[in-house]
Amino acid sequence: MTTAVLLLISLLVACGDSESSSGTEGEDVPKELTYASTSDAKGLSPIDTNDSVSSNVIVQVYETLFSLNPETMEPEPLLAESYETPDENTWVITLKEGISFHDGTPFNAEAVKYTFEQMKDPDRAAPRASLLEPIDTIEVEDEYTVVLTTKEPYGPMLAALSHSNASIVSPTADQEGDINREPVGTGPFVFENWEEGDQVVLTKNEDYWRDPAQLDKVTFKVVPEYSTAISMLETGDVQFLDAIPSDHISRVESLSNVEVDKQEGTRVSYLTFNVEKEPFNELEFRQAVAYAVDQESYVNQLNGLGSYNESIIGPKVFGYEEEATEYGYDYDPDKATEIIEANGYSDESITMLVANRDNYMKMAEIVQSQLSNVGLDVEIETMEWGAFLDTARAGDYEMTFLGWANSTADGSELLYPNLHSDNIGGSNYTRYNNDEFNQLVEESRITVDQNVRKEKLQEANILAIQDVPWVVMEHGVVTAAYDESVSGLSVDPTGQWSLYPVTRE
Repeated sequence: MTTAVLLLISLLVACGDSESSSGTEGEDVPKELTYASTSDAKGLSPIDTNDSVSSNVIVQVYETLFSLNPETMEPEPLLAESYETPDENTWVITLKEGISFHDGTPFNAEAVKYTFEQMKDPDRAAPRASLLEPIDTIEVEDEYTVVLTTKEPYGPMLAALSHSNASIVSPTADQEGDINREPVGTGPFVFENWEEGDQVVLTKNEDYWRDPAQLDKVTFKVVPEYSTAISMLETGDVQFLDAIPSDHISRVESLSNVEVDKQEGTRVSYLTFNVEKEPFNELEFRQAVAYAVDQESYVNQLNGLGSYNESIIGPKVFGYEEEATEYGYDYDPDKATEIIEANGYSDESITMLVANRDNYMKMAEIVQSQLSNVGLDVEIETMEWGAFLDTARAGDYEMTFLGWANSTADGSELLYPNLHSDNIGGSNYTRYNNDEFNQLVEESRITVDQNVRKEKLQEANILAIQDVPWVVMEHGVVTAAYDESVSGLSVDPTGQWSLYPVTRE
């Protein structure tokens, strides 16, 4: 090849590179973010779901009348403009005007009324119907004013209306389609598609009632193995993880391109029983298990991502009093063995149903070993997250592990949905029914006097600790790990996060 030909090729290549560069110069590169979850969403309707994986998507698409300030955890207006309480049983809520759902239909008082009536409809069987159970009537005063009346004063009302399950849905979309598969809200992101078992994709709502989000596209990617998700975070295929398992925190913190946030949270994780089955309905059996389980040794393995506390109501939740911790069952395997032998429990063959999530599997393996040490025959049965929720809610289990994020940060909205008999078959997976406990929890809800509420919650909390429907495994620490290109991301103590303020450099 001659020198002249080589020179000509060089000039052509240089020109090609120059044209390619100038073609992209000044163009806006779409800002995209991928979040990795070990499980797929159960559904995308706030009315029809009640799990954290689904909620992560829901809070980007839908909005609530109020939201919790992430620093103070106090409710503040969101879709609501303001509210007043002319008496203890009446809440007059004025809505923001000029807001539309993603399908173009108007957000107004009729939409609020429709959503809340669907939540309360027993035929729909909303898993978090308990949030709105105290509301007696929902009336439209005018296009942008809705009036809620309660049978009794309802102290946690604003906290309940801040919960993601109280998000307002498009009545038209719900009546004409399936919002559990194709959600329609007012939020900063619009649903694009859901490839079940693989990913959910959202795009920026260009017509959002506030300034549009800075991210153009968000992908919720299902990555069943957390170690794989971390590798994807390291390579840049994923930019955001949360709920980091304790076994992986040191690896995540070692990544040079990753920021890690940790803070004390409202979540409680626990071992529970189906108390409608024998011998789990017997206090002596539950006490034996409580004595046999060494929660402190479990927490010590969490690398700082959990705290040991016997109280069901945790330190970051309204209603917590440190005195409650004195009423738990300290680790005493000898006492556990004594109870088991005296009651013949060693003859029982027990199955622990466990969702295939890292934290629950870790709990199950440790507890199985500890229970075996005191003479109980325990096997572990694992199940995929969605199937697990259906099975546990139906009561088709003996013992299991669950968690509650406490998205309202209110003790009444922890004890009522999880342990009050009203919610057996719904959010009360334990199927616990104690009249004295029920009464105390109800009293904590039917007053707006916050000091009285604290007193009633303390009494109810102590009673439940002693009755052992749950063995508290840990109170959680919320975590987030994100690529250094991500800014504006924060996780509040409830573990929730919004991608609305997030951008990428």
